[in-house]
Amino acid sequence: MKIGQTTYREIGKQMFAAESKNLMRRVVGENVWLNRENVEIEKVFARPTIEPYKYEVLETEEAVGRAMLEELKTVVGEKSGDATMILLGGRGAQAMYRQIYRAIPTGELDEMLARLHVFTQDALAPLKMNNGLSFVRDFERLLGAEFFRRVKNFTPMQTDTGNLENEMVKYLEKLDALGGIDLFFLGLGPEANAASHLAYIKPDSGATRSDVAGIIPISQTILEHHIGKFKAGGSEIIETDEAETRRATHILTLAPAAILGAKRVVQSIVDASTAPAKRESFRRVLDTEISGDLEIRARQLDENPGLWLRLHPNVRTLVLPDLIEV
Repeated sequence: MKIGQTTYREIGKQMFAAESKNLMRRVVGENVWLNRENVEIEKVFARPTIEPYKYEVLETEEAVGRAMLEELKTVVGEKSGDATMILLGGRGAQAMYRQIYRAIPTGELDEMLARLHVFTQDALAPLKMNNGLSFVRDFERLLGAEFFRRVKNFTPMQTDTGNLENEMVKYLEKLDALGGIDLFFLGLGPEANAASHLAYIKPDSGATRSDVAGIIPISQTILEHHIGKFKAGGSEIIETDEAETRRATHILTLAPAAILGAKRVVQSIVDASTAPAKRESFRRVLDTEISGDLEIRARQLDENPGLWLRLHPNVRTLVLPDLIEV
């Protein structure tokens, strides 16, 4: 696959070749996955019975945001020490972010924020960190600079580095040192044939249950989806930032093992009105019968990564009525 006259393999080996004591490098086509064996993840993947997928319909985006914020308060409140949260980019969590922004001047969230380690879940790369189409800039716009001063720590995926893999290894090692993910906020992205992506785990990208993170080639579909959802969410985009974004070559993303290993997952889907393809994608996630044959199950999940959440034992899905309209 080419970007202009340059193939992905010609971009430069200096961007890759990570070194880590507990992570192995696996290449599937043009996709690089960082993986490790985990007995507990294997148990989650191999669950013999996959229950019907449950979801809650709330009437407004603000109600979804309140429910998400209550989940965050609960997760932090139930821990004796610090807690680790994965931020959701795009539209899905914007209502929660607005509510946090309004509450910060009152100080009512200070105790919670002071115990919160905040991470991002995906990013386009290479991309300057001050690009208005980076998730970091969008988080700053929505949450405000004061949020990032009050949290215990903020760790974005580094997108303007010459060695993407090594930066991902550092990111994962920091997550590990904090004890893993306490709360993972996720959305659902539409794909062709009513498939879907989680974070930026794409259909047929070869991601498996042992993969913790990936560095995958970008497609025009993803670029258009990324830019479109930022514009739909109210971001003001300057031409130079959009042009740089369209030159991005890879996506950094957390992978299935990170999702399955999270202690709690909260999924929100609030933008079916602006991304109507999500209706069919969500319906396919709901209706798919996940096979008891683990080889077939692995193929199903690779073909439609939205199904990974069907395996998680502690997930809550919040949607608006327009997602399930016929």
